[in-house]
Amino acid sequence: MGDGAEHDGQRHGDPAHRGAPGSGGLDRRHFLGAAAAGVAVGMTAGCDTTAGRSPASGPADTRDADLAAERRRPGDPDWRIRSTGPPDAVQGYTDRVSVLPGEEFGLHVSTTAPGFRVSAYRVGWYGGAQARLVWCSKRLPGRAQGAPHLLPETRTVRAAWPRTLAVDTDGWPPGAYLLRLDADHGHQRYVPLIVRSRTTAGHTVLMHAVTTWQAYNRWGGSNLYEGEDGGYATRSLAVSFDRPYDADGAEKFMVYERALVVLAERLGIPLAYTTGVDVHLAPSALHGATAALSLGHDEYWTPQQRRHVTQARDAGTNLAFLGANACFRRVRLEPGPSGGIRTVVCYKTAYQDDPYFADHRDQPTHDFREPPGAAPESSLTGVFYEGYPTDAPYVVHSADHWLFTGTGARHGESFDHLVGVEYDRVTPEAPTPSALEIIAHSPLVCAGRRSHADSAYYTVPSGAGVFASGTMRWVEGLMAGQRDCGRDHGMDARTGSFVTRTTENLLHAFAQGPAARARPAPRANVLRVYGS
Repeated sequence: MGDGAEHDGQRHGDPAHRGAPGSGGLDRRHFLGAAAAGVAVGMTAGCDTTAGRSPASGPADTRDADLAAERRRPGDPDWRIRSTGPPDAVQGYTDRVSVLPGEEFGLHVSTTAPGFRVSAYRVGWYGGAQARLVWCSKRLPGRAQGAPHLLPETRTVRAAWPRTLAVDTDGWPPGAYLLRLDADHGHQRYVPLIVRSRTTAGHTVLMHAVTTWQAYNRWGGSNLYEGEDGGYATRSLAVSFDRPYDADGAEKFMVYERALVVLAERLGIPLAYTTGVDVHLAPSALHGATAALSLGHDEYWTPQQRRHVTQARDAGTNLAFLGANACFRRVRLEPGPSGGIRTVVCYKTAYQDDPYFADHRDQPTHDFREPPGAAPESSLTGVFYEGYPTDAPYVVHSADHWLFTGTGARHGESFDHLVGVEYDRVTPEAPTPSALEIIAHSPLVCAGRRSHADSAYYTVPSGAGVFASGTMRWVEGLMAGQRDCGRDHGMDARTGSFVTRTTENLLHAFAQGPAARARPAPRANVLRVYGS
């Protein structure tokens, strides 16, 4: 899996992905027993109860000790899917995007098989196994659920299936989970779930991009890019979490996030887990965090999420944008039939057709950089999204920068295919932090036009450091040359080593507190690099 095929089919024809002025105009881009109608009525501990006492209780140092012990447990390498089968073979979704340890969530499943099982794997290092089986269900009766519902006003697709079972997460450590559905006929699908941390203070926080996962989800025929006929004009104007994800059920997480989770867990730094939705909901979601990480594809943000991330930065939380195109779309979150946030609204170029906009003129659901309410992402990320698609070498500019320590990279050294499929650059005409250093400056061609992708670093008075990779392939690069390379776009083991060491430097430094207190200040070089 990777970016190319996915984006080729979904960016094309989207006018909102055409560059704004100054962008070069480039095109963008846990078990209940059997019950009537398949709804569970009783709960059991399932097949695995080795998780022990939930880390949800006790002081922070105890929770950290619990997580350290979790990392020492043996993993279960048999977590990967072997056969997805036809799209309707087995599929499911949760009724919450995240839970706290000990909370319950509902799982909604449809399968053509007479029965299935659920296994919950926590993603991590685990001595190289990269996941551990935390819980599994007994065999459950299977049933094929009904066709999806289409809400005509917004062309929103909802599965609206009854709950199949309730899962109790008591004993589940915080983390990123893959719930694997194993149907009797041998086919499998994932359902992703984040078990979020109760506190982020003193931790590096992984912000999982669930709104972006949903924006690209074509299950039921439509997403925020295209309708069932493939056209932009028939796209959904709002998308629902009340449906499975397409493909293997967790494609966006697998491609753009999993490798970073594995690396961060291997390094042993204090970690906390959350989602963009949870950061949106609570101003305190990042309180006291040493760092917050935006992962490989994190395009869809609410203004509240952006405000809370910015406030965290200004209070000393380091930020890293380990992809491209982050914080690009302004969205609104709305409840679903069950209550709670279940809908992502983004009208894009049709924002004036949004009934909510009539009385909230300062809250359009379109690109952050566009009026009304223009607020280009570069004022936060340091870089400006410019184009899609491209494929280019990543070229080191500031070889002596502390982020590149131990990589052996020299000025001008390149790493083939690391820039793509979307990219960001520092754009002097856009709002850009003044004390910003371009540390990689990579020539490329996009839609026939020559430009550059940039990796950049800046600091703010709180001491927080902010890094942006400028390429959507950064997290994928962590897998380059390995068995889980996925669509590695031709990236080799040398590139994988470079990206891994650079990211290790970043994570270790950012885990220590405000980077400006211990690392060299950025050397402002935008005018020198761009000559204007």
